[in-house]
Amino acid sequence: MIDNFGREINYLRISVTDRCNLRCRYCMPAEGCVNLIPHSEILSFEEILRLTEAAASIGIGKIRLTGGEPLVRHSIVDLIRRMNQIDGINEIDITTNGVLLADMAEDLKEAGVRRVNISLDTFDADKYRMITRGGDINRVLKGIEAAERVGLTPIKINCVALKGFNDDEFDDFVNLTREKDLRVRFIELMPIGHNDLGGDYGFISNQELLARFPELEPCGPQKFSVADEYRLPGAAGTVGFISALSHHFCAECNKLRLTSDGKIKPCLHSNEEIDVKTVLRNGTDEDVRNLLIESVGHKVAHHMLNEGAGPIDRDMNKIGG
Repeated sequence: MIDNFGREINYLRISVTDRCNLRCRYCMPAEGCVNLIPHSEILSFEEILRLTEAAASIGIGKIRLTGGEPLVRHSIVDLIRRMNQIDGINEIDITTNGVLLADMAEDLKEAGVRRVNISLDTFDADKYRMITRGGDINRVLKGIEAAERVGLTPIKINCVALKGFNDDEFDDFVNLTREKDLRVRFIELMPIGHNDLGGDYGFISNQELLARFPELEPCGPQKFSVADEYRLPGAAGTVGFISALSHHFCAECNKLRLTSDGKIKPCLHSNEEIDVKTVLRNGTDEDVRNLLIESVGHKVAHHMLNEGAGPIDRDMNKIGG
């Protein structure tokens, strides 16, 4: 599928749940109801598989499963196993907070997951507990070790750069790539949904962050890569910079997103959503394919956040990372 701006759309991110076993400050409120989507409105595995088959038939080859936290969805391994059998699907990845990964890594690999992205904003146990409201960093570190052991590689470590919170740890993240084939990626804080960081922490651009590491060498341009990749001289891994605000990568965008309640989002940074759940529950396979093709036609040239567009209404746990 080619969109109106000449971009090949071959990648679908599927949120399988809005539930999460953490309550990160830039994603959910501190207490009270987080307005979880009713189970009856969440797509069933059969509906997800049907949509994936339709997507594969029109050129989607790569799937990334997200949440919330995808590993909390009951029988997620079975979904992956069935998805991996669909003709045309040649890669299935997962974005996870890593809390459950140590116990599930081997099953995920056997079911067909190729690699994982793991969200980790600090190596300090107390700071991790604070930013996630109760998370245990040791479980995440064990999850990374398990992913390495079973071959869910190369592992990507996604770090949201927060001035005043983890900017004293950026050296630690970069140095992690010296001996291990890890893809550390710094992500700019984005104005999406709930944000309970208060005034203590703030935005830091990747240009400012990159300037701290003059020894990093560019790896060269990568088509359809959201991250600008660099490497320390002689290092095993790489350091990437996902600059969604300061230097957006919209010209290389090759994806659609499916929310757990059955909405197609042509752009992460837009409130536009296209209802596919109604078609899945009432229409034909051809109707589903046509709606996916229509959704590609709704992709914009670039997001408008830098031109004064308002924040995204949905929290990230209801969109998918």
